[in-house]
Amino acid sequence: MRLSNNYNLKHRLYFFLSFIVLIFVLFVFRLIDLQVIKYDYFKQEANSQYSINYLDNFDRGKIYFSKLNSESVIAADVNEEMIKKNGKEIIRKNRFYPFDNLASKVLGFVAYDENTRVGRYGIEKYYNDVLSRDSSKVYTNYFAEIFGDIKGNITNNKPYHEGSLVLTIDVEAQKYLHETLRETHDKWQSDDIGGIVMDPRDGRIIAMEGLPDYNINDFGTVKDASLFQNRLVSGVYEMGSIIKPLTMAAALDAGVVDENTFYEDAGVRVLNGYKVYNFDKTARGWSSMQLILDKSLNVGIVFLVEKLGQERFNEYFKKFGFGEETGIDLPNELSGLTANLDSEIFIDAATAGFGQGIALTPIQTIRALATLANGGKLINPYIVDSIKYKSGSNKKITPNDAEQILATSTSERVSRMLVHVVDTSLGNGAYKMAHYTVAAKTGTAQMPKNGGGYYDDRYLHSFFGYFPAYDPQFIIFLYHTHPKGAEYASKTLTDPFYKLTNFLISYYGVQPDR
Repeated sequence: MRLSNNYNLKHRLYFFLSFIVLIFVLFVFRLIDLQVIKYDYFKQEANSQYSINYLDNFDRGKIYFSKLNSESVIAADVNEEMIKKNGKEIIRKNRFYPFDNLASKVLGFVAYDENTRVGRYGIEKYYNDVLSRDSSKVYTNYFAEIFGDIKGNITNNKPYHEGSLVLTIDVEAQKYLHETLRETHDKWQSDDIGGIVMDPRDGRIIAMEGLPDYNINDFGTVKDASLFQNRLVSGVYEMGSIIKPLTMAAALDAGVVDENTFYEDAGVRVLNGYKVYNFDKTARGWSSMQLILDKSLNVGIVFLVEKLGQERFNEYFKKFGFGEETGIDLPNELSGLTANLDSEIFIDAATAGFGQGIALTPIQTIRALATLANGGKLINPYIVDSIKYKSGSNKKITPNDAEQILATSTSERVSRMLVHVVDTSLGNGAYKMAHYTVAAKTGTAQMPKNGGGYYDDRYLHSFFGYFPAYDPQFIIFLYHTHPKGAEYASKTLTDPFYKLTNFLISYYGVQPDR
């Protein structure tokens, strides 16, 4: 009897253990079925509980304008719109620019390159690697992403390099520059017009605008692709007399002249068979260095280049960065057309000294002129202030160290001369400011013909200035081509310059210096 009971007990135990093993085996097979064989099916089912369906998975980092004493303002974002498709809510995503035309040359846009949407032109192109996102990613619930480690987002380092951009451009300064250029363009019917406002101390671009422009949100309707180009970095121009202060700076810095030097001005010089005239062909006799800038005398500049010697003159102009890119963080920058700085023919150096015969980009030009404002340093202009990485960290952009190319005293001496130009010669002293020193110079240059030579009735007008002159916070550069109805830049660009100057003084609360 006891033997039978033991037998039954063992039989039950074996049966129970077999049952447990069977359940375990079935459980393992079920796990294999769920996690391996039907992984894709159940993954899709699970994702549908916390993911939103998209017509496309496009995503991209934001671009922000700066704003004084305030939060930055969105300049470019991804816009979402909800549609109905097959009874389901679908989201379509598009790149959106809240300010339409504002800074269109700087921002650029996003468009298809084959099957991929990438940045085209401007900031969108230059920083495409930072702004772009992996389009294969799906939008997930935040907590599902954290706890589910969807697609390895927690362990993948790539998102650290994805971010948004904060520009150095101040939205209010940009608006005011845009408005000022628009008014000037409409008044003088110039072919194209542009302007840059920069901090001469470090190269921070506060505003940059060019016209004609386009609405970035409707870039597809633009028929002339040249409108997409930012000619402030990719256009080259013979800048005219605004280059004369740089020639003066080189001569003073080299010690070949000083403020007490005089020369005989006959109104014309014959060089290599060519005649170089003053703008009015007038002889002024025994003339000072100050008069060269006050009256913008070409013959006086020839005298300075002669005193320097062609080789040393060319060396100084190359130190100013002519013939090289500035390195600004915008695409398609050109280095200019400066072959005359390698010429052995003297007239090529002489004409370069008053801004003809060499073609420069506006960004090159303002960079070189900033050396007169900042104590003789060749700074590196830049557009992006900081990067906000997707990981949560921020990177502040710091420009490269500036190169000292002029003595600090040279910068101060030329600034003093340019203040004298404004206080006594610009509008016969009408533009002297009672409480601020302004250093400035106009430029008028004949425009070159495609086949050689120059037009008799087409000019490029340019204007630059900085203030307060002996501790400048801002430098402004303006230009426009073929304005109608006025021959000289003093007529077309002086008022726009002072509109911008007064705005910046008020907006930034610049303290008087006299």
